[in-house]
Amino acid sequence: MMMTLKTTTTLLALTLLIGCQTHHQTTHATRTSDTPSTTTPPRVYVSNERSNNVSVIDPATNTVVATIPVGKRPRGIHVTTDHRSVFVALSGSPIAGPTVKDKDLPPADKEADGIALIDVATGQFKEKLLSGSDPEQFDLSNDERRLYVSNEDESQVTVIDLPSRKSIATLEVAQEPEGVRTSPDGRWVYVTCETDAEVHVIDTVKNAVVAKFKTGERPRSVAFTPDGRKAYITCETAGTVDVVDIAASKVIKSIHLTGQNVRPMGIVLSPDGRRAYVTTGRGASVVAIDTSSDAVAATLPNVGQRPWGIAITPDGKTLYTANGPSDDVSVIDTASLSVRSKIKAGTSPWGVAISK
Repeated sequence: MMMTLKTTTTLLALTLLIGCQTHHQTTHATRTSDTPSTTTPPRVYVSNERSNNVSVIDPATNTVVATIPVGKRPRGIHVTTDHRSVFVALSGSPIAGPTVKDKDLPPADKEADGIALIDVATGQFKEKLLSGSDPEQFDLSNDERRLYVSNEDESQVTVIDLPSRKSIATLEVAQEPEGVRTSPDGRWVYVTCETDAEVHVIDTVKNAVVAKFKTGERPRSVAFTPDGRKAYITCETAGTVDVVDIAASKVIKSIHLTGQNVRPMGIVLSPDGRRAYVTTGRGASVVAIDTSSDAVAATLPNVGQRPWGIAITPDGKTLYTANGPSDDVSVIDTASLSVRSKIKAGTSPWGVAISK
């Protein structure tokens, strides 16, 4: 009788133990399966200035797979490194050329100004962050906790703290700030100022402008070499790409681009830093610069109508350019420097960003 009781007690204990372990394992498995996947396929994002939306392109098929409404005049665009969010600069200021005076334009819709946030998982506009007046371009800090935004009509840069969604600094710069780029080490932010032909240097630790230097006329965009020793500034009216010594904060060479109506606009460096690719706006070309010699290596003509924004895939094999007047995006093979195809986007594509 004692042996039977012991056996029964042992079996009961084992059953309870196995039951507890099974319950724990089942519960753990359920929680794991309920966790959403963070794996997202690569995508190319294109801001369309006149149709007020963002085209999403699958680079595997080079087709538009989604169109996301975001708000007025989307221009500057960036994707976070984890590919969870896309930020887009929005502006309620009317579209106008550089020679048009403000008094001849309709009033700006300041309520439309801001930085749109797209949630990649849902493929939808999520919220709009206050960014100061008329944001055109911006960049993220290296830890992606701050945005540095150019406020074109106020000659300012707004610094946004992303966790709190608040502006933490407003910095005075020269007239018509446009291009914004964070250095590879995250220490500096370069801001191009078109009217005054200057670049202002922001110290990201102090959140203050600590230097400025002159460039060719109407500087537009900035790209840094991966080692952070040089930067390249596209200068639209001058028809040059200025090479900057970062340590000295000064232009050390101007690369003159040739061709009819060539106006250097957008710029991107290859991942290995050996080539800088420049769009030329009305010049309708992409120019490849050898960064070891700082000389033009090749020119691809007839890329599209007024190519502006430009981005490169993480493997360095493919460029995408936003061609405003023709409402399309050119797909360029970097090995042969040739246009592989063109993709219809929204109206007046402006900026391009590619997930890493």
